[in-house]
Amino acid sequence: MSKTVTFYRPVGPDELKLIEDSGWEPFPPRLPEQPIFYPVTNEEYAAQIARDWNTKHGSRQGYVTRFDVNADYVSKFDRKIVCGRQHEELWVPAEELEEFNSKIVGLIEVTQKFSASEI
Repeated sequence: MSKTVTFYRPVGPDELKLIEDSGWEPFPPRLPEQPIFYPVTNEEYAAQIARDWNTKHGSRQGYVTRFDVNADYVSKFDRKIVCGRQHEELWVPAEELEEFNSKIVGLIEVTQKFSASEI
């Protein structure tokens, strides 16, 4: 059994619906204006984005997803620190998302939900 790395991704309800419709396996393709797919390396950072960004824009709902990816595969991607040490992201070019999805081990799961009415 190969080693895996756990990542988190904050999503809104539209992206979550696409993930659910796919059987909880792949993330949907990026939009043309989204050249990077960026899962984050810790749940606290994902929750911060879902709570502090998603609940203030669009649908005003945010979700945190968790998933595991083959460790050897993800080692080829850059990790970026944005703002502070706890804000670490993996930068996956959009054109590699299909292969990235194929390296997810298990299912994508929701670990937290936020809505503007609850904050």
